[in-house]
Amino acid sequence: MTYPYIFLLVVTGGIVPLFLLHHFRLMRLSGVAGIGTGCFIGFVCSLTDLLANTARTMSWEWLGLLPLSFRIDILSAFFLIPIFLIGLAATLYSYHYLDDKDKRIRVSVHYFFLSLLIISMALVVMADSMISFVLSWEIMSVASAALILYNYDEKANRRAAYRYFIFSQGGGLFVIAAFGLLFNNSGDFSLVAAEGLPQGTRLVIFLLALIGFGSKAGIMPLHAWLPYAHPAAPSHVSALMSGVMIKIGIYGILRMYLCLSPDANTVGPLLIILGAVSGTLGVVYALGQHDLKRLLAYHSVENIGIILIGIGVGILGIAAQRPFIALFGLTGGLLHVWNHALFKSLLFMGAGNVLHAAGTVNINRLGGLMKNMQNTGILFLVGSLAICGLPPFNGFISEFFIYIAGFNGAGAGLDPMPFLYIILAVLSLAVIGGLAVACFTKVVGVVFLGEPRTNAAGSAHESGWAMIMPMICIGITCLAIGLFPGFFSMPAVTVSRSIIGQGAPDIMAILSFCRSISLGGAGFLLFLGLLICMHRLFYRNKQVAYAPTWGCGFTRPTAKMQYTSTSFGRSIVQFYQPVTQVTEEYKEIKSLFPSPSAYRSHMVDRMDDWGDRYVGSSVEGLCKRLRFIQHGFIQFYIAYIVIAVIVLLLYQLVR
Repeated sequence: MTYPYIFLLVVTGGIVPLFLLHHFRLMRLSGVAGIGTGCFIGFVCSLTDLLANTARTMSWEWLGLLPLSFRIDILSAFFLIPIFLIGLAATLYSYHYLDDKDKRIRVSVHYFFLSLLIISMALVVMADSMISFVLSWEIMSVASAALILYNYDEKANRRAAYRYFIFSQGGGLFVIAAFGLLFNNSGDFSLVAAEGLPQGTRLVIFLLALIGFGSKAGIMPLHAWLPYAHPAAPSHVSALMSGVMIKIGIYGILRMYLCLSPDANTVGPLLIILGAVSGTLGVVYALGQHDLKRLLAYHSVENIGIILIGIGVGILGIAAQRPFIALFGLTGGLLHVWNHALFKSLLFMGAGNVLHAAGTVNINRLGGLMKNMQNTGILFLVGSLAICGLPPFNGFISEFFIYIAGFNGAGAGLDPMPFLYIILAVLSLAVIGGLAVACFTKVVGVVFLGEPRTNAAGSAHESGWAMIMPMICIGITCLAIGLFPGFFSMPAVTVSRSIIGQGAPDIMAILSFCRSISLGGAGFLLFLGLLICMHRLFYRNKQVAYAPTWGCGFTRPTAKMQYTSTSFGRSIVQFYQPVTQVTEEYKEIKSLFPSPSAYRSHMVDRMDDWGDRYVGSSVEGLCKRLRFIQHGFIQFYIAYIVIAVIVLLLYQLVR
């Protein structure tokens, strides 16, 4: 089946629910069936295209005026796979998550925009011309903003959607500026190699595109929309946006690099620095969060940083003519695109199960969920181990490839500056990994272990099969990639070799590492299984007694005496105080018989705060001064258009 028919099937799954408002279950079934079937067929087709490594093109004219052209090459197919795979999982998950008859209208509209988002993301990575790209990009931005607005009756959701839309449109302007400058120099709308352009012009175009695509990807300091949008959106939409949509920004950066071939000695270090800043600060800010979904949003910034570090190391290897470094760095960065799509969607779905069962994602109001939500707890633990880069799960594989590239670069006799950037990449990965382990130790320990802190947490229940099955499939895939990295890393290797071009090393170097990883992972699982069998054997005929742990002298311990999210990460957050700020509100105890006291803390995102204080206020002031332009007289609006056309015509005549 060709992609236009796949898109037709997906959009049908989005339109049919609009006409089934009085049949709520059938409405959700039709949406899930249509969109899910289309995503499944799209996944099969994109996987076939990726393995075949052949290019296909499609084109037609829009409104009989503008040519729209699309092309599926190996890079497009590589990014299509997570779009359709996570789109399928998110759609299936939505069946039980959106089980609220009082919101039947917004549920039907939700499926329509969900189908638009999946189609538009696929069209962006397939676009072969500037017009096709910008049109698909705008549809993607509008559809995702509408999905964030699902709970539009809450002010925080409206503000989150507004903030996201502003950042999305601002980033889109930079992308259009990059395309405009490219067209001005090449005279062609197609996204092909820009031959004949001076290196300075190529670098300027790439930097404009980096700002635009970096805003969508959530690169610091352009990440400010992420911590607001993900907590506001439904959990399966958060999974789709965090797992897939922000990777469209990574795709745009790679596509523009292939199109422009800018100076690799500049691009490689720039991406490493941006990745190191985004990765380190992303996980530090995550440590200080009390909202589970907001915490996961900051971890999206962290993992975008890891991807940029891998790609930056790979491009630096190309510049230094070290194909081994280039291959492992690019393979690690690209494979992390897939891996992050899997474990981050798994974690957001787990957070959705928690919200669905306990009615809150405030970490300090949860606890002990593993007792009543064992499936969710185990699957969330799998995602936590994967995102921390621990074996035998998929996150370890991609980060290990980047480590291999870095260690090889450190001992390859590079010039001083490339050597320092390689060291920065390796040290940043180590710091990010350690902080991620601390953060998810906090999350799993406070949310799923211990005792419930509220009645809602104590009465939480497991979610329905439609919310559990996608998580099981994703969790198994995370484990499969960790155990059989040779099979799953080959597509990333093939894409990396196409980026490196001539002189790309043989794939046997990666396959030998993958065999060692597979043996190590299998040995670890065998050892773990042996321990479990021994435990059951030794305790087979013994009676296990349950009693409170030692309470340090307290005879009546309560759930309030457990570690909180704030106390667990306090020392680490304070260590990074130059870039972090924690505000505290509490009522001191001053008398022998004090009144009830309370404590509240909030971590301030310095970059977000500075952006609002300086950039946001300046733009707001400028808009207020230009407000006189919007006066309500249509005659003047038409005059503006006429004047703009005349100015453009004069500009063309002068040229």
